[in-house]
Amino acid sequence: MSNEIEIGRGKRGRRAYSFDDIAIVPSRRTRDPKDVSVEWQIDAYHFDLPILAAPMDSVMSPATAVALGDHGGLGVLDLEGLWTRYESPERLLAEIRDLPAERATQRMQEIYAEPIKPELITQRLKEIRAAGVTVAGALSPQRTQEHYQTVVDAGVDLFVIRGTTVSAEHVSGNAEPLNLKRFIYELDVPVVVGGASTYTAALHLMRTGAAGVLVGFGGGAAHTTRVGLGIHAPMATAVSDVAAARRDYLDESGGRYVHVIADGGVGRSGDIVKAVACGADAVMLGAALARAEEAPGRGWHWGPEAHHPALPRGERVEVGTAGTLEQVLFGPSGSADGTLNLVGALRRAMATTGYSDLKEFQRVEVVVSPYQPR
Repeated sequence: MSNEIEIGRGKRGRRAYSFDDIAIVPSRRTRDPKDVSVEWQIDAYHFDLPILAAPMDSVMSPATAVALGDHGGLGVLDLEGLWTRYESPERLLAEIRDLPAERATQRMQEIYAEPIKPELITQRLKEIRAAGVTVAGALSPQRTQEHYQTVVDAGVDLFVIRGTTVSAEHVSGNAEPLNLKRFIYELDVPVVVGGASTYTAALHLMRTGAAGVLVGFGGGAAHTTRVGLGIHAPMATAVSDVAAARRDYLDESGGRYVHVIADGGVGRSGDIVKAVACGADAVMLGAALARAEEAPGRGWHWGPEAHHPALPRGERVEVGTAGTLEQVLFGPSGSADGTLNLVGALRRAMATTGYSDLKEFQRVEVVVSPYQPR
């Protein structure tokens, strides 16, 4: 049965669902939350938590990347951010937090106009490596060819190519595009690439040899892509479509498993639960971790789209401070709004529905919710 809706005589559209549109359903079995595993592994790297921090200056500094790594997650540093443009960016972070709304975008464009310094890329990654945690850094597709060798030479464990959208078939009449398949094949480290929001786009990215695919497009708390470009991908449908591509590529490749990572629209604990239920192996969190006391944004949140020099598609937003990083991840929580004890909530949801690990939980029953939750 088709779920297409007639928009008008000349256009039909497929109905898509956000995480707010769906809910998971308990089964005949329940478990003790202490018996539930939320461990995750990509390539040779094992993590206690299925949580990656989004490469945003308001979320990750070298210190917070180490702190998240110590807690069992993976901090991904933005290698085009303030930490690789300035030797001491703390003063600029404070200035961005204090900017009046009407001045924020223009001033951020000025601050981020400072060139990226390769020696700072090396320095920041070595700071993280010295702490003994897994090292991950992110570049946009536009900057990857320019800086990837510096990143690899610095000893990165996982390399992330992250943009608003990333395709395996970029066409340009102005410059030679990044050949993802050749690039990934030549690298000695696993690569996570995205965003992708459709079955076809994700399948093509999987065929490049990527170890993981980021799912999302313009759905984060600091994005204005839907307003600026009219483009948006409701996340429940997007994650489910990309998970289907993973299943089909597993057969096509003779057993190669590509990890699906939900990236966008995952702001609270219930969103994490529903992302995994739709097929995600892990989630990449921005606003959820920007609420930690240790986050560089100190309650403010912004991404690289907010300071694009020609067409900003994001903004600086106030998300507030909910608690320490440990409280955000593990509690205890003094509120019922899904901002604290993210891992505990995931464990509880899995236990309540009777599943013992993440891959099992991907099989949980999901319904289209007939109401709008709080």
